[in-house]
Amino acid sequence: MKVLISIDSFKGSITSSKGSEAIAIGIREAYPGAEIITLPLADGGEGTVDALVHALSGRWIEKAVTGPLHEKVTASYGISGDGKTAMIEVAAACGLPLIPQHLLNPMEATSYGVGELIADAMEKGCRHFIIGLGGSATNDAGVGMLQALGYRFLDMQNKDVGLGGTALAGIYKMNSDDVNPILRDCTFQVACDVNNPLYGVEGAAYIFGPQKGATETMVQELDHGLKHFAEIVSNELGINVQNIAGAGAAGGLGAAFSGFLQADLQSGIELVLEVIDLEEHMQGADFIITGEGMLDSQTSMGKAPIGVAALANKHGIPVIALAGSVKRDNFNLNETVFTSCFSIINTPMSLDDAMDSDVTFANLTFTASQLFRLIKASKA
Repeated sequence: MKVLISIDSFKGSITSSKGSEAIAIGIREAYPGAEIITLPLADGGEGTVDALVHALSGRWIEKAVTGPLHEKVTASYGISGDGKTAMIEVAAACGLPLIPQHLLNPMEATSYGVGELIADAMEKGCRHFIIGLGGSATNDAGVGMLQALGYRFLDMQNKDVGLGGTALAGIYKMNSDDVNPILRDCTFQVACDVNNPLYGVEGAAYIFGPQKGATETMVQELDHGLKHFAEIVSNELGINVQNIAGAGAAGGLGAAFSGFLQADLQSGIELVLEVIDLEEHMQGADFIITGEGMLDSQTSMGKAPIGVAALANKHGIPVIALAGSVKRDNFNLNETVFTSCFSIINTPMSLDDAMDSDVTFANLTFTASQLFRLIKASKA
């Protein structure tokens, strides 16, 4: 019996790594000698680095960097086992959770810490970077990140414009004389699942600014700054960052990565599946186990388990999906995606209890054990 386990995190409850461990324990209760491969999954957002560190036999690095409101924070990122690839979630250095709700302010928030993480990884020998966008508190078009890497953005008095979204409107020219030369040897893959332009009514400020604390007036000022920045970049570099699909992601970090660092912006789940080499690992598997916190009609819109199922279906391997909740309204996942779906909740309980990580671990183990006991009996 060969089983491949590749689940997303049950957000707010259990990580994909711990969830995979729980399922593996349950399977072994029925099949002690089973060959079990665990490849924790993520879709480019929260948990992506954790999944990639596991898949690439990597290690975690902690680094004190400039936080979103210019204070020092401790951020973590991953380095692959061969030391060549760094895996960074921008939220680790400039994420919304780093700022109390009442202090959110995209006019001041900076992505400088992201650049510091990249610089630290370059010093440690990394030349390839996998970046997860999402969850940022910033709207600075990635200027802070670029400043940390040696780019200078100057005002009409030839002085540095400072940090944060408010600085964009003051940029008069750019200077790249002090850019870290190692950047020329680096490649970037960026997980980006939005197609928003940099500015305009569908851009970073209007679409994402309010959730980062921007008032209506701030949104207009930030959008003006983003447009001004795009014009400066166009004039000096001949690059139209406005029309890059995903330029508006993470407060404009998409534009900075693509326009300045020649990054490849990819679907988060496609990037992760490529890096962990899922299709190769599923060869010869009898079953694939995937899942996430909730399975519903939105799951079919490209969430992580769908990517797993698509590859499994290609090879005719049965796919079992486990979730904290399976919503039956308009449920259509059996026809085209999963062989079967199961909720791991097996007794009445409060939402708080259901979200408890220890409870989720135990429920995943029990459900997997019961399923594979049935599978074993059916093969007897």
